[in-house]
Parts: sequence; structure tokens; C-alpha cells
Amino acid sequence: MRVGVVGLGIMGGPMAMHLHKAGFLAAVYNRTRAKAEPFAKLGVYVAESPADLARRVDVVIVMVSDGPDVEQVLFGPGGVAEGARPGLVVVDMSTNSPDWARRFAERLAQLGVEFLDAPVTGGQRGAVEGTLTVMVGGREETFQRLLPVFKAFGRNVIYVGPVGYGQAMKLVNQVVVALNTVAMVEGLRLAKALGLDMEKVAQVLTGGAARSGSIELYLPKLLKGDLSPGFKAAHLKKDLAYVMEQANRLSLFLPATSLALELYKKMVEKGLGELGTHALGEVY
Repeated sequence: MRVGVVGLGIMGGPMAMHLHKAGFLAAVYNRTRAKAEPFAKLGVYVAESPADLARRVDVVIVMVSDGPDVEQVLFGPGGVAEGARPGLVVVDMSTNSPDWARRFAERLAQLGVEFLDAPVTGGQRGAVEGTLTVMVGGREETFQRLLPVFKAFGRNVIYVGPVGYGQAMKLVNQVVVALNTVAMVEGLRLAKALGLDMEKVAQVLTGGAARSGSIELYLPKLLKGDLSPGFKAAHLKKDLAYVMEQANRLSLFLPATSLALELYKKMVEKGLGELGTHALGEVY
């Protein structure tokens, strides 16, 4: 399979590199061409547009920020749809919502193009190390066919159901990530106020029942004062907004998630959205 990747940011760049090492990567496209230069040096074709990329590959992976960005990549001027042909598979690996996924699938089906929604979790470190968890929605037969592609950068690849279920599962994941991060930040604030040795706090939190992905990934960075993103706060705020949109539609009471969303909104309002999610303490 010839695979093309659109979006070479914090996540997409390392994922594309793993695809290159596995022998799948045929083309890349990024709005800022400089991010594609490392791939050009490796002999990978750098497309002039998503349409140009789509003409050259069997599978298009999209890894951008949000639903409207995916829509632009797929259906905007020079988008994938312009270069699509029947049999092409589009895989949206960004995080948005089940509603976006179903709309994309319906529009692409009119062109004979198949669609999978396959968001990931594991942050920048997981992308770099090739240990991401991938949640895939769509036709199971297509999932099975693309499984070697997903395994190039994913350690835990799970088929979760029809189109939209990948995004639904990611929203569940983001609720737990957000609340774990809030818990970590508030626990550390309490520890500092009580005068505890932060290295010993880290030993307890990484070794006991409080252990979580947020603790393991981000507590070491916090102790060093490193607020750089493994996952941007603005992106988590966006994801939580999608969660609450679904919750409100279902009349589902999620008070802690609602609070987390308000905290991340404040972070973005203060101009801190480009920092990592673990920098939440900056708004307290």
C-alpha cells in the first residue's frame, strides 16, 4: 500500500517517519513546507496539495487540528476530493467528533472513497516511540486491510465499531485524560503548600493507586519546569467541547468534565493554549 500523510505536526511528523521506516510512505503534504523537508531529504515525494497527494497513493492519512481543518483538507480547493478515485481510503486520525466523521464518510462515499476515523492517544512521546493506541471506526474489512499501516506507529490498535465510533472512543479517552491531569495539578499544588519533597511525591504518585498516564508522561516534565506540549492545551479544550456537545445532546450530567472544560478555556483565554495540557496549574 502506498500511504500519504497530510499534516506533519507534533503527532503527524513522527507517525509519518514510522510509516517511512516500514516502507509505506509514498507522499507527504504540510501547509508549512518546511516541516516536509526532512522527508524530501529521504526521497519521499512532497505534494503540492492534498489533491496532488491523493492522486499518488492508496491511503490518505489526515492528522490536523480539528473537524473544520479536516473538511478543508478533504473538500476545500486543492483538497483530497479533487484527486480522489474510487477505491481510495481516507483515514482521519485527528480528533473531532462522531458527527464530523459520519459527514466525511457520507460525502466521500459519493466519490467511491472509503473513510475510517482513527484518532490516537499516547501524546508526542507515543508518536515518536511508535507506541500509540489507535481507535478505529469504519468497515472492519478495511480496518483489517490497513492493520499493518496502523501497526507501523501503534502498539495498541483496536477496532471499535462503525464510522464515528473511533471519535466517540477518543472523546471517552479525553475525559479521563483531562480529569487525571486536573487531579495531578491539584495534588501537586497541595503537596507544595504542605511543604513536601516533590521528588518523593513523584515516587508515591508513580508507584501507587494514583498512577496514570498523565502522571507518568507529564509529572517528570512539571518537576523540571518544562511546560512544552506533548499535547497542546488548546487541543484538549477543543476535545472537551466536543464531549460536552455530545453530553448535552444526550442529557448526560458530566460535572467534572464540565469543570475541566472551563479550566482549559481559561488557559486558552490567558494565551496559554500552545503549552502542554500539564501546564494547567498556570491558571490557578
